[in-house]
Amino acid sequence: MSNYKIILSGGGTGGHIYPAIAIADELKSRFPDAEFLFVGALDRMEMEKVPQAGYEIQGLWISGIQRKLTLKNLVFPFKLLSSLLKSRKIINTFKPDVAIGTGGFASGPLLKTATSKGVPSLIQEQNSYPGITNKLLAKQVNTICVAYEGLEKFFPKDKIVVTGNPIRKDLLDIESKHIEGKDAFRLIHNKHTLLVLGGSLGARRINQLIEHNLDYFKSLNVQVIWQCGKLYYQDYKHYNELENIQVHAFLNTMDMAYAAADVIISRAGASSVSELCVVGKPVIFIPSPNVAEDHQTKNAMAIANKKAAILIKESDLDTAFQNEFSDLMASPDKRAMLSKHIKDLALVNATKDIADEVEKLLNS
Repeated sequence: MSNYKIILSGGGTGGHIYPAIAIADELKSRFPDAEFLFVGALDRMEMEKVPQAGYEIQGLWISGIQRKLTLKNLVFPFKLLSSLLKSRKIINTFKPDVAIGTGGFASGPLLKTATSKGVPSLIQEQNSYPGITNKLLAKQVNTICVAYEGLEKFFPKDKIVVTGNPIRKDLLDIESKHIEGKDAFRLIHNKHTLLVLGGSLGARRINQLIEHNLDYFKSLNVQVIWQCGKLYYQDYKHYNELENIQVHAFLNTMDMAYAAADVIISRAGASSVSELCVVGKPVIFIPSPNVAEDHQTKNAMAIANKKAAILIKESDLDTAFQNEFSDLMASPDKRAMLSKHIKDLALVNATKDIADEVEKLLNS
């Protein structure tokens, strides 16, 4: 049998959406006759990105609980009830053979409903510190695929499989696309290119840093692809008028952006870190300090401690950034060392290994 029905849920940020799409793509290559359905949160970016990837999606009226007391929290019980009822309707209509969750608001109600109806289920946890949705689902699901060792303190040990984080296939051969990438962004070929990534929604402190250093980059003859995030695009789009600066709300061709880059500045979300290991370019990580258990700093330290990336905390940017960046641009040997070491850490088979676990559930 190959005409399986596979339901996937994950969203809110690219860190949850793109792993789900990568898993779906791998399963689709194995089972061309399979039927896929994504379930996301209404008004979140998955409602746009999943159809762009060629998959059908249905939306739930769901959002996270705010950490401080707000009016939105008063509505949360109604949203949760609505999402559970709609999830039940979706499961009863679609009748999936397996359910897959990659974290985010919508995967909670969907996976909770699927497991209550006996649908074999798998969740994939990208971070060293799990999100609340996956922690709540851990007891119900069959398999938990993780990217880091030591998650037994959060999840049942007998369900854990260490796979790494799913990576899109188009990122596996970046080196061969360098010229194509520079052409795609209309860049000057003999100039160094800096790629700036603040996550799908953007990072205020990184955007402030880049804005403050535009003249500095010009003095180093560095051209910049600056993904500022859709929340900040209106604030920064006027810098597109400058020579050698490109401001983007979002980058739809990440493989071309990675291929064009000589150096990358990035947040240290788990999916980003996994992608950057595969891409193998010199990276300066600026982790967000505003996340649970400061897990982005832990993600970045795991790489920096192996001399595979540079880590600068937000609190140190004003004093350390220009020195670190100038040193990196002045030393081809250092850039080559960082590239080699970060590529050595890549888990390139993660998507395949997760699909193997899904296949085991389908066969059981």
